[in-house]
Amino acid sequence: MTTQKKRFAKTAGTLLAVGLMAAMALAQTPAATRYDNQIQTTVTQKLASKNQLSNVKASVEDGIVTLTGTVDLYQAKLDAARLARKAANAQGVRNLVTVAGANVPDAQLEQKLATKLRYVRVGYDNTFDYFALGVKDGVVTVEGQDRTGLGRDEAFADIANMPGVKDVIDNVSIEPVSLFDDGLRLRAMRAIYRDSVLSKYAMDPARPIRIIVANGHVTLYGSVASKMDKDVAGIRANQLFGAFTVENKLQVD
Repeated sequence: MTTQKKRFAKTAGTLLAVGLMAAMALAQTPAATRYDNQIQTTVTQKLASKNQLSNVKASVEDGIVTLTGTVDLYQAKLDAARLARKAANAQGVRNLVTVAGANVPDAQLEQKLATKLRYVRVGYDNTFDYFALGVKDGVVTVEGQDRTGLGRDEAFADIANMPGVKDVIDNVSIEPVSLFDDGLRLRAMRAIYRDSVLSKYAMDPARPIRIIVANGHVTLYGSVASKMDKDVAGIRANQLFGAFTVENKLQVD
C-alpha cells in the first residue's frame, strides 16, 4: 500500500471513529434527559405528598438529585434525602435543605439533649457505650463509642427530632467485634458493680459508669460522686485479667 493510500485510510478511520462517538453522544443525550425528568417528577410528587416536606424542591442533573428549601426539623431534612434516594435511576442526593425551625440557645439545647440521651438504651447495653455532646449555632457534634451501633442510632434519632437542631456531626465510632473484648466487658462490669462502694451506680440506669473496651484497652467514662469512687473504679479496672491498658476518665461531680 502506498503512503498516500495509508494516509487516506488513516484519515477515513479517524473520521469514522469521530462520527461514531458523535452519534453515540447524540443517542445518549435524550436518554439521560428522559431519566432526569422522570426522577425529578417522581421526587417532586413524593415530596408533595408529605406535609413536613412541602417547602422542599428537587432538581436533577445527570441522575444527581439536588434538594433545596426549608423544613422545621432536622429529621425532615433526613427524610427528604431518604425519599429522594429511593427514586428509580437516582444516582445520588445533594442535600442543601435548610432547617429553619425554632432557634434554641446552644446551652439550653445541649442540656435538653444531654437529658434525653441519658436514657438511650437503658439497661444492659448502655453500660458499654458513651456519648458526649457539643452544640454551636444549633450544630450538634456527637463524640463517643458504641458497642453495637444500636445506641448510636437511637441517640441520633432523638437528636434529629429535637427542635433547634440545625445539623449533626457524627464522630461516634463502633467498637470492634471481638469475643475477647466481650469477655473483658463482662468481667469489668462485675468487678465494678459488685464492689460495695460502686454498687450504687447500678441503681440509676441513666447514669452508669461507662465501660468502653476496644482491642483489650479499657476506658471508664461517666460521673461519680467522689474522688474515692473514681479511684476505686480505677483500681477494680486495673485488676482485670486480660486488660492491656486502663484509662480512668471518670468525672467527679
